[in-house]
Amino acid sequence: MMLKRKVPIALMAAAALTVTACAESDRDSGDTDTGTAAASDLKDTFTFGAAGAPELFDPFYATDGETFRVTRQIHQGLLGVKPGSADVQPELAESWEPSADGLSWTFKLKQGVKFSDGEPFNAEAVCANFTRMFEQKGAGQTAAEYWGYFFGSFSDKPEGSLYKSCQAQDESTAVVQITRTTSSFPTILSLDSFSMQSPKALQAGDANNVVAQGEGFKFPEYALNPVGVGPYKLEKYDEANKTVTLVANDTYYGDPPKTKTIVFKIIADESTRRQELQAGSIDGYDLPNPVDWKGLEDEGNKVEVRPAFNILYMGLNPKKNAQLKDLKVRQALYHALNRDQMVTSQLPEGAKVASQFMPDTVSGYNDQLQPYPYDPEKAKALLKEAGAEGMTLQFAYPTEVSRPYMPDPQKIHDAFKKDLEAVGIKVEVVNKPWNGGYLDDVNVGKYDAFLLGWTGDYNAADNFVGTFFANLEENDFQTIAMPWGKTLADDLKKADAIVDEGEREAAYQKINQQIAEEYLPGLPISHSPPALVTSAKVSGLVASPLTAETFDTVTVAE
Repeated sequence: MMLKRKVPIALMAAAALTVTACAESDRDSGDTDTGTAAASDLKDTFTFGAAGAPELFDPFYATDGETFRVTRQIHQGLLGVKPGSADVQPELAESWEPSADGLSWTFKLKQGVKFSDGEPFNAEAVCANFTRMFEQKGAGQTAAEYWGYFFGSFSDKPEGSLYKSCQAQDESTAVVQITRTTSSFPTILSLDSFSMQSPKALQAGDANNVVAQGEGFKFPEYALNPVGVGPYKLEKYDEANKTVTLVANDTYYGDPPKTKTIVFKIIADESTRRQELQAGSIDGYDLPNPVDWKGLEDEGNKVEVRPAFNILYMGLNPKKNAQLKDLKVRQALYHALNRDQMVTSQLPEGAKVASQFMPDTVSGYNDQLQPYPYDPEKAKALLKEAGAEGMTLQFAYPTEVSRPYMPDPQKIHDAFKKDLEAVGIKVEVVNKPWNGGYLDDVNVGKYDAFLLGWTGDYNAADNFVGTFFANLEENDFQTIAMPWGKTLADDLKKADAIVDEGEREAAYQKINQQIAEEYLPGLPISHSPPALVTSAKVSGLVASPLTAETFDTVTVAE
């Protein structure tokens, strides 16, 4: 499963798509009330308490939410997401239209746009970005996880790639050719990873020079000096003091940001973030502990609750622990987990026990599936039948992070550890910092079992179950080690290519049933509505169900 989040774009709906795509951007039409304070009564700086450090600032290689939270303020893509929703809207492209066969897409670009280094954004820049992404080599291909998943492969294996070519028809018209129809294109161009960056800066910074380093990567100088077109640009990343400072981009084509400076103050501990909000040293933070919501509101803060557009799951690695290849063992683990109690005691009101790897708002969700019940006696019986009584399970969780689906990883892990031990499983506990080895270790299959999750990038089944199981690579250990892995991956690819929305929905419903009843490659745990909290002095922040907030509309009163 990847580490990293319905707007279907079916060929039969091309006419409707074009009408939608040609609509004027209403970026500023959301609830962005900036209050009644005069400009002289507003602060120049918005300080946000971040749960973790960014890994880098080149979104093309990024995979985690804390990195994207920062890069989203610096970069923009051809498509964007309407604030407060999961709906795609124009961003750097004013409109887009497919050819009759759906394999050629024409993007009409905004004019007069410049990168923060003064270089023009135009069709040549668009094609230069696609070329840069497509022509990754060596470690760059591994690091570019989002491209690898969504586009399939790179220029050295063009037969497996969704992307084919890009032509600059004129200054404001770029034509992108793809190799097959898919419900995800061009929606995927709204993802932060595919943001447009200055070709001049990419070349000068040797941006593609990614080198494998241990189990991670060494990124080039450009990764810490990005050049985008967004409302902000990077001023400084102070690793010693754990702060990232952005300043207004004076070449930005849109309305100037309402606050000149954004400071991301990295505070790993959630209770410390709350204390700093109370002390006034930060103006807001993400993922407050659900038990604190009422108290935060009673103190006068604003708690914005987002819809639950996510999934927490227990990943399983049958390549490392061969006992996990037995379906009975995987079912036993599932029956051993008291998920109802965990959801009730640790997650906020509105959280739900999961029955499948997607929330019920996504087309393809199978409402006939019921969650596996908590049944420790059945778990013991299944372990006995499998000859796995007393098995040892290495079970990992991340530290120094809170995620929308996992507000307190250690507490969730502790609860499940007790559940597993209660049915006779010996649990070996492992933990590492989220961006300090945990994600890398998960990616290379170091753990038997681990806690991880996903917040959708956009509203489609392919972005949930497809993301997890459709791309068979060596590190997709959940499926590649199993005899049905290729069947599942092929079925998901076939479902994504179905043009008719009703047929596609039915195909995904069937696949969700097979995943739950026949395959069980991992254990879906829960869906949780995450919150965002700001002080009463903050106005103009629009909460996103994708946890994809932009901060250029934010003001902070003195």
